[in-house]
Amino acid sequence: MRAITLPSFGDESVLTLSDLPTPTIGDDEVLVEVAAAGVNRADLMQRQGFYPPPKGESEIPGLEISGTISALGAAVTGWSVGDQVCALLAGGGYAEQVAVPVGQLLPVPTGIDLIEAAALPEVVCTVWSNVFMAAHLQPGELLLAHGGSSGIGTMAIQLAKAFGSRVAVTAGSAEKLDRCAQLGADILINYREQDFVKVMSAEGGANVILDVVGAKYLSRNIDALAKDGRLDIIGMQGGMTGELNIAALLAKRGTIIALGLRARDRADKAKVVASVREHVWPLLETGAVRPVVQETMSLDHAADAHRALAASQHIGKLLLTTA
Repeated sequence: MRAITLPSFGDESVLTLSDLPTPTIGDDEVLVEVAAAGVNRADLMQRQGFYPPPKGESEIPGLEISGTISALGAAVTGWSVGDQVCALLAGGGYAEQVAVPVGQLLPVPTGIDLIEAAALPEVVCTVWSNVFMAAHLQPGELLLAHGGSSGIGTMAIQLAKAFGSRVAVTAGSAEKLDRCAQLGADILINYREQDFVKVMSAEGGANVILDVVGAKYLSRNIDALAKDGRLDIIGMQGGMTGELNIAALLAKRGTIIALGLRARDRADKAKVVASVREHVWPLLETGAVRPVVQETMSLDHAADAHRALAASQHIGKLLLTTA
């Protein structure tokens, strides 16, 4: 099979299209012929040498795919060769074939194209596990999603609105904010021109903040919380080390949550995937929630996809196709 490998770490030029053996599958895995793979910022970090896969997982980049099952492990039940699926991965997505733990499989939702489905597993599982399973966003509460026009942000807007919450977003252009508004965002904040702390304070604070920035926003996020608010940190685009004013956090009776997805064990990921299938897949099948895809590129243009993602001019997801 063809796959993108990393002979070394560095800029986009290190992404190498290679010929590799077909993956072997365990008893509780399936082999998927990949149609498309999602491109995520975690892939950029892995390429630079900052985010290695968990021990024992594929070193090929790619945390989510869609495709067709071509082989079943001996212990697999409930799935058949030929089923169209999408899947959450710990690695291996930038390839024509990938071995997937059966607990991380999802059927392609009715009404969603097979290619589009590659935009779902990582963002849906990230948003659902953080905003709903961990931070317990409630109907009527206010969610602040930083990077509202990103793949994570566009999904967070839709899911929060579908479950009856209000949504504020930050983004860096009028075009991005307009797209967030089309998806249902109630409060639009241009972070280049406005102070999100002041905007949130005028609203009584955010009950939940979904943050991809990290250290740069730590103290301001605390200031932007409502009483009993939950700050959910899922990224470090603004740095890894920040100073926390504990008195400010105590005054808000605030909670800080920091949950990754990739490093969780397979059993934990399976629980997240099962919850997503129960609660989110019906919304996708009715059209209440949709993947937002900016562009698809072929696998041999992985470097171009990484450049596009790093430039942050996109809205929604970038995908790599194997065809």
